[in-house]
Amino acid sequence: MTLAIVLLGIGLLLIISEVLIPSLGLLGGLATVCLIGSVVIAWQESPELGQNFLLAVCVLVPLMIMLGFKLLPKSPFTKFMVTEGFSFEDGAAVDERDKDLLGRRGVVEAPLRPAGAARIEGRRVDVVTRGEMIDTGAWVEVIGLSGNRVEVSACEAPEPPAQETQDDSAHVEP
Repeated sequence: MTLAIVLLGIGLLLIISEVLIPSLGLLGGLATVCLIGSVVIAWQESPELGQNFLLAVCVLVPLMIMLGFKLLPKSPFTKFMVTEGFSFEDGAAVDERDKDLLGRRGVVEAPLRPAGAARIEGRRVDVVTRGEMIDTGAWVEVIGLSGNRVEVSACEAPEPPAQETQDDSAHVEP
């Protein structure tokens, strides 16, 4: 009975190890041998104990596999093999000039369907709308920034700056 319990425990640990350590199936094969051995030894004790061990194996093996996959992202081997990649906090994929664009207006240079390009602050910026299509030449305003994503929406053309008019009455011709 003790040997059956020990083999069951070793088999379950080997299953978790198989998930965490790449062994090309060696650890999984050893786990299978241990689990089958534990059921056979328990069955030799009594058929009822053998059935209980078989039921335990059928329930615990999937649980151990799920536990192994739950532990996988935290294992040192996985942290060594998988790169973290870029995030918005890294700033690696973000143009620093885009941070000042919020609220600025520009003209669409490439139709936004919903992504395209607009000239904002004298430079061409890749922009995206929230789903609407905007044709070339329309005015847009930057309404949101998220990482390297510049969101715009259609707006009215800005008023041209008022030109100072000279008072014709004050001007006297000779």
